[in-house]
Amino acid sequence: MRVLIDINHPADVHQFKNMIWQMEKRGHKFLITARDKDCALDLLKEYKFDFIKRPGYKGLMKLIGVFLIDYRLYRIAKKFNPDILVGSSGDCYIAQVSKILRKPSIVFDDTEHSSIQNWLTFPFADKIVTPESYKINLGKKQVRYNGFKELAYLHPKYFKPDTSILEELGLKKNDKFILIRFVSWEAAHDIGKTGIKDKIDFVESLAKKYKVFVSSEAPLPKELEKYEIMIKKEKIHSVLWYSSLYIGEGATMATEAALLGIPTIYINELQLGYINKLKKAKLIICAKNELEAYKASEKIMVNNLKKNWQMRKNSFLSNYDVTSFMVSQLEAFK
Repeated sequence: MRVLIDINHPADVHQFKNMIWQMEKRGHKFLITARDKDCALDLLKEYKFDFIKRPGYKGLMKLIGVFLIDYRLYRIAKKFNPDILVGSSGDCYIAQVSKILRKPSIVFDDTEHSSIQNWLTFPFADKIVTPESYKINLGKKQVRYNGFKELAYLHPKYFKPDTSILEELGLKKNDKFILIRFVSWEAAHDIGKTGIKDKIDFVESLAKKYKVFVSSEAPLPKELEKYEIMIKKEKIHSVLWYSSLYIGEGATMATEAALLGIPTIYINELQLGYINKLKKAKLIICAKNELEAYKASEKIMVNNLKKNWQMRKNSFLSNYDVTSFMVSQLEAFK
C-alpha cells in the first residue's frame, strides 16, 4: 500500500510515527508532506523521516491558502500515486485532494470545536476516526476508539523516558520542577480565546518558590527568556515524565501530561470531549484564570501529589493499543 500522510501540526509527527514504522516493516510505502509549523520539521528530522515541505498560511491568508495548499498536495500526490491519503485534526487539504484524485482518505480527528476546519474536511473524508469521548456524532463515516490519540506514542509499549534529560537540565532524579506551556493562539479555533493573561507575573510568582521551565509556541517576553527550556524537541515527553507539575494553555500537551500521570492544570476555556473525560478521572484540573491555577499549583507542589496522579492514571488507563488500531484502519482499505 502506498500512503500519503500530511503533517499539519507537530503533534501529528508523534501521533503517526509508530504507525509509519510499524507499517513500513510490513512493506507499505509512505510519502510525508509537512507544514512548517512550530517544531514539526525539526521533529521529522530528528526521527530521520524524509518529507516534502509544503506551505502553511496565517490570518486572512488562510482562506486563499486552502486552494494553494490543495494545489501543492495535488501535484505531489499525482506523482506519488497513493492508494490512500491520511491526515489529522483540521487537515482539510488531505480530504479535499483525495476527492479530486478519487482516492480514499482517513482523517484522525479529536478536535470537535474546530468548526471551520471540520466544515472544510468532513464532507470530503471517507472515514473520520475519533476517540469515544468525541462530542459530535458524524454518522456512518465515523469510527470511534476507546482511548486517546496521545496513547499512540505515550503508551508504555512505545514510550520510555530518556534519563539523560535530567543532566541536560541540571537536575537530579527526585528534584521537583514545573513545566509551563504557552500556545501561540494563531489557530483558527483559538480566535477570540485567551489563556494565561499576565504570563510574566504568573511565571515569576511560581519561580520564586520552585524550579520552572517554560515552553512556548510564540517568542517569549525578554523577562521570561531565562526560563525557556532548550532541548531537542523529541525529548519534551521525557521532561513531562520527570516533572512535578504541568501547567499549560494547549489541550494536547495537557493530555500528554495527564496520561503520563503528571499533575496537570489546563488554562483554556475550550472544553473538548477528551479533556472532560480526563477531568472526570481527576487527571486534569481546569482553571478559569491564573489565580485558580496558582492556588491549585501550590496545593499540588506543597503536598507532593504526583503519587496520587500516578495511582489514578494507572487505574484509568487500559492496555488499548491505539497505534495497532490505526494500522488496522488503513489496512482495511487494501
